[in-house]
Amino acid sequence: MTEQSPNQDRRNTTIRDRLERIAQRFAVADIYAFGSRAEAAVRQLDAQEPDPSFGTSTSDLDIGVRPFPGVRLSAQGRVELTIELEDLFGVPRVDLVVLPEAEPYLALDVVRGELLYTADPDEEARYQLYVLRRAADLAPFKKERIRMILEEGAR
Repeated sequence: MTEQSPNQDRRNTTIRDRLERIAQRFAVADIYAFGSRAEAAVRQLDAQEPDPSFGTSTSDLDIGVRPFPGVRLSAQGRVELTIELEDLFGVPRVDLVVLPEAEPYLALDVVRGELLYTADPDEEARYQLYVLRRAADLAPFKKERIRMILEEGAR
């Protein structure tokens, strides 16, 4: 039996497989791409090697993560996760959002993006519903706030 070198093993591993290993290492249950480059990030996942042109854009890649319940990403953990994601996708900058700490409408933007990885699809669907309900509960207050701002600006 012939052993593969690390480089051969990496070539036989998709970006999606590498993302799963990153998620496991950082105890992340779900990973989303959102914003202007979300769809391109999805296309990268099934590629054998990253598309070099993906990393040439000056636009950052917005990534949202939901750690497993009870897991809190330290500042160092966030930096390390961000660097790993930048290396994985070949981009100069990843903007990382940790979902449990995000304000409700930002969390809504994240879960409306592209799901790149989930450890448990049922739990991810429940979390999406939670985020949607939380944003819906706050919608009347946001609407009233906008109305007040517009009235103040009209004076």
